[in-house]
Amino acid sequence: MSQKVLVIEDEPTLARLLSYNLTQEGYDTTVIEHGVEGLQAALQRSFDLIILDIMLPGMNGFEILSRLRQSGNGTPVIVLTARNAEEEVVQGLKRGADDYITKPFGVAELLARVSAVLRRTGPEQDGKASESSDRVISAGELSIFPERYEVILAGETVPLRPKEFEVLLYLVQRPGMVITRDDLMNVVWGFDYIGGQRTVDVHVSSLRKKLELGQQSVQIESIRGVGYKLVMPKKLGSSK
Repeated sequence: MSQKVLVIEDEPTLARLLSYNLTQEGYDTTVIEHGVEGLQAALQRSFDLIILDIMLPGMNGFEILSRLRQSGNGTPVIVLTARNAEEEVVQGLKRGADDYITKPFGVAELLARVSAVLRRTGPEQDGKASESSDRVISAGELSIFPERYEVILAGETVPLRPKEFEVLLYLVQRPGMVITRDDLMNVVWGFDYIGGQRTVDVHVSSLRKKLELGQQSVQIESIRGVGYKLVMPKKLGSSK
């Protein structure tokens, strides 16, 4: 059964981004844009995790968090805070948040935190911790360990920077799909990242060079004027 995640976030672009990527990751995702309605849903329904923005209409995230904990609701909560807002982080943790993430953020980072919080707080965390940490995605001679940010190619560890790893992971999970530069920017660097698309090109270029070691490695093709597509390696002996 899919784990249920409640997202209480009123910014439409971010809410859609979170909903799409959490759903793609296999979570049963509910998005609510109003503070009071979000609290009611959290109290009346069962969720495995809540992703909670601080600035919300109707009732802010701090009040929601306080009321949840006062009611005895122990659902794990990840709070979304503004950049350099140390006071928000402190308040959130004091009121019972399990983790926090500051804006702007890449969705890959958020998904890693979601997975980590669910492993720590789930009813079967002890039995599943080692299984989750050993999860591997294989593509030809490439083995990717999402929780460890580790990549092995043809038996050798490939030293990737965090953002290179997140670009590769996103592409590998969508083989054959054309991924736009905007999509990669939103997922890896955050929807409100102020850098240009050149950042994506530089990371992809570096990633390509590091993947050239394997004879059966994946390839990242450029789609002119659009973005990139990951091509799986052909099987040995195949002419197609």
